[in-house]
Amino acid sequence: MKSLIILRGLPGSGKSTLANVLSEGDKYPVLSIDDYFTNSETGEYKFEFSENHLAYKHCEERTKAFMKNGVEKIFLDNTFTLEWEMEPYFKLAAENNYQVFVVTVENRHGSENIHNISNEQLKKMAEKYKVVLF
Repeated sequence: MKSLIILRGLPGSGKSTLANVLSEGDKYPVLSIDDYFTNSETGEYKFEFSENHLAYKHCEERTKAFMKNGVEKIFLDNTFTLEWEMEPYFKLAAENNYQVFVVTVENRHGSENIHNISNEQLKKMAEKYKVVLF
């Protein structure tokens, strides 16, 4: 069974680190909204809020392409604090016969977020963060 593994959590929780461990040395793709804002040559990250919608679309399109190629495991590394942010991926997974796993990552290791998001903003994000119980 092909798998889409969604790693969600607040900035600094360790999503990217965990995704890189689980991808077995880049054997499987790790996709993120952050990829859009990261210069592939220099590694410099520069967030532009006005382009956030383009970043979301870019990540979805890349996910779709990997699914069309039948990649066995795909990892998504985003905050996904709101349910609607995951919905396009649930739809893609259903259309392409992927099993979905949603993993919430917590900062239990004392790491700092690399995007310099203030504690005040992190608290606002945490307030909106929902865990779905079935």
